[in-house]
Amino acid sequence: MAKARLDSNNSMQKVAVIGASGYAGAELVGLLCQHDGVSIEHLVVSENSSSEGKIFSDLHGRFKTLCDLPLEAFSASWFDCCAVHLDAVFFATPHEFSADWAQAFVDAGVKVFDLSGGFRLKESTDYPKYYGFEHANIDALNSAQYGLAEWQETDIAQTNLIAVPGCYPTASLLGLKPITINKLHVENSLIVVNGISGVSGAGRSASLATNFNEVSLKAYNVLQHRHQPEISQEAHASVIFNPHLAPYKRGLMATVTMQLKEEVSAKQVDMAFQQAYGDKPLIRMVGAWPEIANVEYSPFADIHWQVDEEKHVVVVSCAIDNLLKGAASQALQCFNISLGLPSEYSMLSVTAASPNVKN
Repeated sequence: MAKARLDSNNSMQKVAVIGASGYAGAELVGLLCQHDGVSIEHLVVSENSSSEGKIFSDLHGRFKTLCDLPLEAFSASWFDCCAVHLDAVFFATPHEFSADWAQAFVDAGVKVFDLSGGFRLKESTDYPKYYGFEHANIDALNSAQYGLAEWQETDIAQTNLIAVPGCYPTASLLGLKPITINKLHVENSLIVVNGISGVSGAGRSASLATNFNEVSLKAYNVLQHRHQPEISQEAHASVIFNPHLAPYKRGLMATVTMQLKEEVSAKQVDMAFQQAYGDKPLIRMVGAWPEIANVEYSPFADIHWQVDEEKHVVVVSCAIDNLLKGAASQALQCFNISLGLPSEYSMLSVTAASPNVKN
């Protein structure tokens, strides 16, 4: 268990991670082990998982001696026994599980941080089309708040059910929102987001389609990807999203192309990004086009943009680690915000921070 610390509310946080055996779940466990305000009480897998009873660090060897807890199987009886003793639970689970169980945890007084897509879309009618199931928990869906940490601190702090954004939407929205919030783009103009991700974005379960030896650079699910409505919803603009899979392990990049209003200058765009991220420690406004190698295994998002004033176009590129800023570390940001702590708490050392300046 992580060592104890009193948070801003003078209480230790007892937490569980459901879906701890997967890639994002494992990254989250590692981050929670470093957080001195957390006690990890339970690591949980699905009821029929072959990982039940195994030691977490036997599955993920880099956590040996850091977290040697056993993996417990989720069930209704587990919930009845354990939920009442928790302060927070993290879901790194299938979307349907979150949709079915989140409200039960909230009703038991447990804050829910959902890394799945179970509550990201606000319209219940979108779930059959994009996620393949009917969302039966409409009250929970209505109460859930989207958790893009740099933009929605107030919403995150005031809810007990947080929908942690997807990896593609995180990188895309970090590039989009300084423009769309300030209405610098041409309304109803074409907005194109090209995303590229490594194979870990497909999860830990084996699949020939995502096998490292089989993957070539390719586009997939164009015009029908489940993250397209999420990006459009949170950007408050209609977006065309083109995802690509590439043969590398981890990391993600989203490049956004937008038409600017004729009167908008490059200086105005610079100011919009500086105002949005100048005080955000995990957003690095870099002086050259981002590289995935500079953000992998880190909680940072690296952003660069360029304006063509003659064509009235801005291109923004954002690189993140899909398992961290695109999942686990953003979930921890939301957790910190909910406690009244700085969102980056426990994720930065003094030497890790870098100037938030675009050269």
